[in-house]
Amino acid sequence: MSCLKCLKYTMCVVNFIFFVCGATVFGLGIYLMTFSRFSSLLPSLQAMNIANSLFIIGIIITCVSFLGFLGALKENRCLLISFFVLLFILMLAELATACLLLMYETQVNKFIDDDLKKGLDKSKKSRTNGTIDEDDWDKVQMTFFCCGINNHTEWGKPVPKSCINTMKPQHSNETHYWQQGCFTKLTTTFEKNLLNTGIAVIVICVIEVLGMCFSMTLFCHISRSGLAYK
Repeated sequence: MSCLKCLKYTMCVVNFIFFVCGATVFGLGIYLMTFSRFSSLLPSLQAMNIANSLFIIGIIITCVSFLGFLGALKENRCLLISFFVLLFILMLAELATACLLLMYETQVNKFIDDDLKKGLDKSKKSRTNGTIDEDDWDKVQMTFFCCGINNHTEWGKPVPKSCINTMKPQHSNETHYWQQGCFTKLTTTFEKNLLNTGIAVIVICVIEVLGMCFSMTLFCHISRSGLAYK
């Protein structure tokens, strides 16, 4: 009985932490949608800009962790089994996505490269027409210290201020831009940190499996205790 209580409160604490993290990501997504102007980097996935992505991820984490927290705290079988099913679906989706990315790596890279070019052209037109001053491209370039897809020449003139290399002193007759393109830099970084990425994916899967095991253990204990659905 003491072990089950320990399991119950462990689930409560862990899910509460994830709930707070999810609510923070959710709030950040709302903030970005409210106070910032964004356009998608990938026109084919127009809805998946930075703000919307954070919003959706925040909702998923918040809802799943809330089910786990409340189900464990109240020892509610409906909530626990819902938590189990959602975690199982998420894990299957993650594994399926990873397998597809590995199987179609070349095609995915080509699709992203082509779509980024369309997104870059769209951003340039918006800047020329004065529709926007800053979008997802600026956020990515400032965050990862990169410029364009492969290099700054793809922007033509004028080059966005987010491309300026702030690490180097700027002279009146010469402006230094980030040397690497964003797609090139992200691909290189991913390849260099392939092991770390694999470990991160495994850790996430382990956490999900543990969450499913804990919830099912509590579910079975409540069932054996003869408690009805609440």
